[in-house]
Amino acid sequence: MGYEVNSPRIVEAIYYECVPVIIADNFALPFSEVLNWTAFSVVVSEKDIPKIKDILSNIPLRRYQAMQNNVKIVQKHFLWNSTPTRYDLFHMILYSIWNSRLNQL
Repeated sequence: MGYEVNSPRIVEAIYYECVPVIIADNFALPFSEVLNWTAFSVVVSEKDIPKIKDILSNIPLRRYQAMQNNVKIVQKHFLWNSTPTRYDLFHMILYSIWNSRLNQL
């Protein structure tokens, strides 16, 4: 249901063009070496769960609209195509592997 850190709910939110709300401490977001997650998601610390309604309510409408627009822009990076297309999930995974191997050298 989205209770685990490795839940597919983040990708599902992006697929449906929703701004993901991520409630997790010390979670390495996918492709964070390339994607600016603060531009299209809200990350809330676990200790701030009691304040989540206030946190989300205090996001200005223009900021939220910009985040939702950014979700639409990054959505292609989370889509799997039967034939890989430029910058889709296949390419993002390859880049992520390449980047991690490069940083191990």
